[in-house]
Amino acid sequence: MEQKIQTIKSWIGTGSINIFGDPFAGKDTQADALANLLGAVPISGGEIMRALPPDSQEQKEMATGGTVTSDLYLRIITPYLAREEFVGKPLMLSTVGRKEGEERPVVTATNTSNHPMKAVILLSLSEAEVWRRFEASQKGGDRGERADDNHETLRVRLEVFKRETMPVINFYREQGLLIEVDGQKTVEEVTNELIDALYAKASA
Repeated sequence: MEQKIQTIKSWIGTGSINIFGDPFAGKDTQADALANLLGAVPISGGEIMRALPPDSQEQKEMATGGTVTSDLYLRIITPYLAREEFVGKPLMLSTVGRKEGEERPVVTATNTSNHPMKAVILLSLSEAEVWRRFEASQKGGDRGERADDNHETLRVRLEVFKRETMPVINFYREQGLLIEVDGQKTVEEVTNELIDALYAKASA
């Protein structure tokens, strides 16, 4: 494992990896796990947007399961990637640029900030598993107070993913950047599979 991690570190340099998946796929969990193993900075697009003022129009839109306009999103996110504290470090992105049309500006932003996109990960889940995890989360209360965690907004988020994010995934697939992993396995199994897949890409 250590040899694989060192190989991935050398390959990624100061680059970035972007992780996508359906709601409850474990995107932030895997971003944090990989960031810890690879010495990268974890950056969640959702967390950046949720940090906006709670009474803002953007927060109200997200609370219904929707997404903010691409113009606003890119004005906030793309300069964020160039922050001084990230200089010289790889970035582990979680769903940064999830709407069709945002992928190219995000790639440009990672390139110009010296964090070129090295790989894009898709954590695949069945819709049945998404709902199972949602119900388990509701019982366990393990996601804190998120306004977008309810049945209606989850249905919207699933539809938004299919309609707006899958074209982004297909763009990265066409660029030869995509790594697809079964997200229905345990957290540890998914992390190990991601390390294996990144090692294979780094060694190619």
